[in-house]
Amino acid sequence: MTQSFRDLQVWQRSMQLTVAIYRLTREFPREEIYGLTSQIRRAAVSVPSNIAEGQGRLGPGEFRQFLSVARGSICEVQTQLEIARALQFGKPALLNEAESLSHEVGKMIFAFLESIKDQAPKN
Repeated sequence: MTQSFRDLQVWQRSMQLTVAIYRLTREFPREEIYGLTSQIRRAAVSVPSNIAEGQGRLGPGEFRQFLSVARGSICEVQTQLEIARALQFGKPALLNEAESLSHEVGKMIFAFLESIKDQAPKN
C-alpha cells in the first residue's frame, strides 16, 4: 500500500481541481457566495479529503467506501460546473480547466475503485 495519500496521483490531481475551482469561483457573482460558490467549493474540497481519509483507514473496504464518496462529490462538482456554464459564471478558460480536471479525476477515481474491487470484503 502507498505510504501516504500525498503519493496518490488521484489525490494530487484532485488537489489541482480544488485549486482550479477556487480560482474559478473568485469570479462568480457576489450574491452566489452562499449559493453556488459555497456548494461547488465544498464538493471540490470533499474529493481530496475523502481520498486522504480513506487511504488513512485500515482496510480496502473502508478505502473503497471513501473513494465512492469522492466519486459522488466529483459528480456533484461536474453538475455545478454545468450550472455555472449555463449561467455564464466565471472566466471560460478557468471553467474549461476545471471541467477537464473534474473529468480526469472522475476517471481516475473510477479506475482506482476498479483496481481495489477484489480487495474489498464481500457482503
